[in-house]
Amino acid sequence: MATLAPTVAPQKGGGQADKGEEPAGGTSRVLGVFKATPFTYATLIIVSAVLSVPLVFAVSIALSTDHTVTTNAFTILPHEFEWRNFTKVFDGNLPMGRFLVNSLIIALGSVIGQMVSSGLVGYAFARLRAPGKNVMFLVVIATMMIPTQITMIPQFILFKDLGWVNTYLPLIVPNFFSNAFNVFLVRQFVSRLPSELDEAAMVDGLGFFGIYRRIMLPMLWPVLIAIGIFTLTYNWGDFMGPLIYLNDESKMPLALGVQYITTTAVAGQPPPWNLVMVGSILLTLPMIAVYYLGQRYLYEMDISGGSAGVK
Repeated sequence: MATLAPTVAPQKGGGQADKGEEPAGGTSRVLGVFKATPFTYATLIIVSAVLSVPLVFAVSIALSTDHTVTTNAFTILPHEFEWRNFTKVFDGNLPMGRFLVNSLIIALGSVIGQMVSSGLVGYAFARLRAPGKNVMFLVVIATMMIPTQITMIPQFILFKDLGWVNTYLPLIVPNFFSNAFNVFLVRQFVSRLPSELDEAAMVDGLGFFGIYRRIMLPMLWPVLIAIGIFTLTYNWGDFMGPLIYLNDESKMPLALGVQYITTTAVAGQPPPWNLVMVGSILLTLPMIAVYYLGQRYLYEMDISGGSAGVK
């Protein structure tokens, strides 16, 4: 298996560049090509097969009949294909369609809040000059070390006093104040962009907001879309937040609705695990589609492509 080995093109005249200097003549470093071997493909196939077992098992249970659920005769590979389960889950006593709509409202509202606030705050920390800016940034980063469980009760008391309990507001509004990780991502991304862009825009009469909207925002789309994917993934499957703040069944998202399916079981009978797995698949498939469509933006974000550091 070949490795990525950097090589330097020789200088004209057979000379060598001094240590720590760029080669003369405009030559650049060239990376060797990684060549995969049959062993590489075999390893990837085996690992992928092992990691796919839980998903295959979930699909197998989702396609099981009620008799299989009652007798607990589940298998990894399905022996039956009860496709009616995917429509049956919407015909029960629980409003699964409404659960899906609620999940979309919460997730999309959170994505919009994080993308807007993270871009503005990260750009401000990277470009604006203000007394104590670096200290404030370190305080923001330090909040990442605070466990969520510590702030859970104070937040609930605050939202209760505001009258936001049993509404979507406690789940959406905090995202319009960003979070430390997303601010850090945007700041590091903007710090790697040349400051000459800002200076040229200032000469043309643009202010900071104009520079952000016309110059920075088009270049920030990869990192902002990556933040949107992270936020959507978290809020789409969030269980604890809706469990704390939502009481009405009509306002619950799909993550909480799937758990409620287990309460529809008749006394003495096992829960309808086939319908539970159908709900779990409905939770999983949108995230797979979002990652598939947005993976190139995750690569373009290039988190490891160099960091300006905390200055």
